[in-house]
Amino acid sequence: MTNWQATRPTSDQARAWARVRANLRESAGARLFDQWLKPMELIEGDEPDTVRLALPSAFATNWVRSHYADRLHLEFKAVLPEVRAVMLETRAPSRAAKLTSVEAVEPALAPRPAALRAEAAPSLVESDEQPSLFGAPAAPAPAKPARATTTSRAAKADAAAPAAPRSPSDRPPLDPRLTFDRFVVDSSNRVAFNAALSLAEPGPPRFSPLFLHGGTGQGKTHLMHAIAHAFLESHPEAVVLCMSAERFMFDFVAAMRARDTHSFKSRLRSADLLLIDDLQFIAGKDSTQEEFFHTVNELVSAGKRLVISADRSPQSLDGVEPRIIGRLGAGLVADIKAPDLTLRRTILNRKVADLPEAVPNDVLDLLASRIRGNIRELEGALNRVVAYAQLTGDKIDLEFAVATLGEVLRGAQRRITIDEIQKLVSRHFELKPLDLVSARRARAIARPRQIAMYLAKRLTTRSLPEIGRKFGGRDHSTVIYAVRKIEELRDTDRDIDNAVRVLMKELEG
Repeated sequence: MTNWQATRPTSDQARAWARVRANLRESAGARLFDQWLKPMELIEGDEPDTVRLALPSAFATNWVRSHYADRLHLEFKAVLPEVRAVMLETRAPSRAAKLTSVEAVEPALAPRPAALRAEAAPSLVESDEQPSLFGAPAAPAPAKPARATTTSRAAKADAAAPAAPRSPSDRPPLDPRLTFDRFVVDSSNRVAFNAALSLAEPGPPRFSPLFLHGGTGQGKTHLMHAIAHAFLESHPEAVVLCMSAERFMFDFVAAMRARDTHSFKSRLRSADLLLIDDLQFIAGKDSTQEEFFHTVNELVSAGKRLVISADRSPQSLDGVEPRIIGRLGAGLVADIKAPDLTLRRTILNRKVADLPEAVPNDVLDLLASRIRGNIRELEGALNRVVAYAQLTGDKIDLEFAVATLGEVLRGAQRRITIDEIQKLVSRHFELKPLDLVSARRARAIARPRQIAMYLAKRLTTRSLPEIGRKFGGRDHSTVIYAVRKIEELRDTDRDIDNAVRVLMKELEG
């Protein structure tokens, strides 16, 4: 027995962990919990305010950290208020050493053929039980299907006939939140959304494959999961397989090492719907590309549905064979562009409806205007603000959001200057730039000046005294008053609110 197993906590943390596990199982669902969260083990530590959890592979650790870090923190905090941090670590279930290298985690297997060593990326060979982001991993199949164990789902699939239907209880672990009705549509993603809807409809597919491409965090995975949800709803007995291109490569290499590629081929080609994410990862992998090409051909020829995603268009996939690019281009190619300000704001409105805490509009405007990289970062920033407010007991307002997301906002911010703001506000209200820095107090000038100060506070990293100096040497208290005044007016005066939105959109554009 390993050290970390021998010293299982019997403290308050252990009792809290039992409650947290029960809550996670109820909220995440049995399948998602069993796939990702059940393997977590609580490790006893020296610090009562720090909870340490271990998972069996780096892949699983990264997935849980990306999807459940904040949730774990909140769950433990609700049970043990003294908990300040939840640490996720990678440790093998049967070893004392932390998994820090491929050699430490790779099971004893027959030496790989030389032709496969260069193709199998080291990061993919962490463990035979390594979880997959989209589906359960296929363990290396035995040479004879009759020897498949009852505990290996992949071996069962390999031993089955290619056309055997899958039981509804053996569906892929799809995220229940990623459905069509929760996808926010606008001009940047409408074609991709409508194409995904069409492919999920009952009846013969109008096109296949569907190739979705766009930057990280733009909604490709959301649409893929939504297709799978809708297709399974109308075809409960359908065989649906979801995997990343890395998993495709890993499973194929494992099948070659076990000299049982037939099971691998049968499993994939029995699918009624196959979804493969991040195709760019097979670039330069010749034998994997060969098998991928034949898999695509078989599925398309059989009238099956195929969805593939990548971070770029087929023609921009360097290192991918021309015949694969041509095959993908024969279907429907749909891109997802970066979300504009309006879409980012709408997405935040949708997310806030699911949160336990109310988030003021000015905070949502701040996030939408500053975080323009991708939707995933935007949602992460919102979750961080809400989590910090719950953990500290502070009220969510503009000042709290800026303090909480300081580095995030500075890293995502386009360099907008106060001079730029003054020129745009002057043009919008048909004033001279000098009017904003003058001592005149007429409302026709004072209100635009306050709006300019508000925008300077929202869209630049300048301090309050610096902003005051740029507006005719005014005191920082004047800037504070202007910011608060515009915040109040945005809730009561539609014209002011519309003017601020128009100015923010133009400044960030």
